[in-house]
Order: sequence, then structure tokens, then C-alpha cells
Amino acid sequence: MQLENPQKQRPKISKKAWISETAIIIGNVHIGDNVFVAHNAIIRADEPGSSIVISDGCNVQDNVIIHALSHSQVLIDPETSLAHGCIVHGPCKIGTRCFIGFGSVVFDCTIGDDTLVMHNATVRKIIVPDGKVIPDGMAINRQDAVEGLDDVTPDLTEFKGSVVRANIDLVQGYQALEMEV
Repeated sequence: MQLENPQKQRPKISKKAWISETAIIIGNVHIGDNVFVAHNAIIRADEPGSSIVISDGCNVQDNVIIHALSHSQVLIDPETSLAHGCIVHGPCKIGTRCFIGFGSVVFDCTIGDDTLVMHNATVRKIIVPDGKVIPDGMAINRQDAVEGLDDVTPDLTEFKGSVVRANIDLVQGYQALEMEV
């Protein structure tokens, strides 16, 4: 379902994206090519001055919530995966080729390229440099805590890529099904 916000703004969605009919997308939202938005995702840019940009090749999995506060932006760079049930709350910028794990919360932060926020982690009010891993269940809300984070390993880089590839395949598969109807 795509809805206008109170400021009369409607989502702008690429024809090359696939959006589940149970997803709710409201307001000043821009969704790029080859983006997969799964069932029951909620993407809301309905407060005054808010916006959400989901760049090419991203995936927004089941039950993800993305919301931008008044006069803030959520920017999700290309080939980033938002896993089942995570919350991304603006202001927030997530870099290219990132992975935000199941049940994680990211709010009022900047996450660098090639970074993984693993399952049930919380990231708030910090800047995470490129290529870091925030472990399962970690709450990180002080900038000095970033110094101890591990670097992304080759197996995690492959994992991130496999998630993106699987979801682009889903975009193409669901679009092919719609063409058959």
C-alpha cells in the first residue's frame, strides 16, 4: 500500500523495484532499481520535512520498520540489506553494502560502507567507520566504543553479497510472476 503523507507527498518507486502488496510506504520515500521490499515492511516519511531514500539493489525484509523524524532523513546506500524485523530510524545514514541484522535498531547514527550490524544489536548517536562488525546483541552508543570493533572478514563479505544477490533474484522472480498474470 502506498499512501500520501499530510504534506501531500507520495512515494516515488522505480518500476524495476518489487514491493509486496502488504508493505506500507508513506510519503516522501524514494526507492531505486532492483529494491526488494518484503511483506509487512513499513516505510514512513510522513512527518514534516522527513525523507527516506532506499538506493539501488537494497532489500528491506519482512517486518522491517523505517521511519524518519521531522526534518530528518534516512539514507540507505546501494546494496544494503535490512534483515527481518530491524528498525532504522532517522536521522540515519547507512553506507553501501551494509547488513543490518534481525531485530537490530539503528537510530541517529552514520554507518560506514561494508559494515555489519549483527542480530539484535543497537547503534545510536555514533559514527561507525567503514568495514566494521558490531556483534550480536551489542548496544553501542558511545563513540569511543567503536575503537574496539573487529574488521569485516572475507566470509562476512561473502555473506553480505549472497544476501543481496538472493534478494535481487527475488525481485526478478516476483516480477516474472506478475508478467505471467
